[in-house]
Amino acid sequence: MKQKSGGVACPQLRKEYCNFQLEVRPSKIHRWGVFALEAIPKGRKVIEYTGELVSRKEGKKRADSNEIHCLFTIDPYWYLDGAVGGSGAEFVNHCCDPNLESRILKRHILYFSIRDIAAEEELSLDYHFGKDQEQVKCGCLSPKCRGWINLLK
Repeated sequence: MKQKSGGVACPQLRKEYCNFQLEVRPSKIHRWGVFALEAIPKGRKVIEYTGELVSRKEGKKRADSNEIHCLFTIDPYWYLDGAVGGSGAEFVNHCCDPNLESRILKRHILYFSIRDIAAEEELSLDYHFGKDQEQVKCGCLSPKCRGWINLLK
């Protein structure tokens, strides 16, 4: 993390995992967000989500702790915890009308643009939290907002 004015630490992106010029800065959606510094065409790999590979058992333990974790489900057994060794993709916020989608290829989580993204636009992803998971209110500000990060069906 790098220090910003006023002593607030600003998360950083690991540039080796970014395919475009991106920046982390305060978000209107939630805390920090990732913003495009250049136009990104539809269908392009934008950033890779990295972190510590942990089992479901360890992931559950981390989720139940008071520490901050950014767990991304890879498959029925594995998670990546972006809070440990993350690329910065863990700061991509949820939106019910996202501009990115995730694809998992050989335990690599890649974010691809699903439409053209303008310079200065915040990157977003639909987290697809299950309806059986704890309900989490959404603050994406999209006209298509369903009110919850969780899927309703």
